[in-house]
Amino acid sequence: MAEKATIYKANLTLSDMDRSVYGDFNLTIALHPSETVERMMVRILAFCYRAAENLTFAKGLSSVEEPDLWLKHDNGTTLEWIEVGQPAPDRLKKASSQAQSVKVFSYGRGLDVWWKANNAAIRALPKVSIHYFAADELQALTALADKTMNLTVTITESIAYVSTATDNVAISLREMR
Repeated sequence: MAEKATIYKANLTLSDMDRSVYGDFNLTIALHPSETVERMMVRILAFCYRAAENLTFAKGLSSVEEPDLWLKHDNGTTLEWIEVGQPAPDRLKKASSQAQSVKVFSYGRGLDVWWKANNAAIRALPKVSIHYFAADELQALTALADKTMNLTVTITESIAYVSTATDNVAISLREMR
């Protein structure tokens, strides 16, 4: 019998000073059985950095046909295709054909190796931008994970300041070059 996803809830108060996006979001996040809590927290960060009215979590790991998040226009066209992790250039090329822009939020072990092996192919895709989070900062953020989270996130100068009732973490969004 297949394992079921674990459901997390995040009540999120967001103030993105860089993009003038403010709001309260009640997120339900399914943690796929093969997914780490670290990856789930990166998905939440990706939501924060790209928050918009029609931004939603897609099937992600449960479907090769969908990203982790996407922003769709009211008419159904995909404005942003958002990937988390270290996707293959072929996947990004396919995403580029289906969306106006593709954003990747990368992290984790092997990030340098992945980038070194794939940067030429990815740079050839003009719709794709790659960002990453430092491992030590992400580890501190992952420590905040709980089945029910109340998070206050303030983004300024590409740094997300994430607060709970008891802890504060700063995590920088960096661009791959």
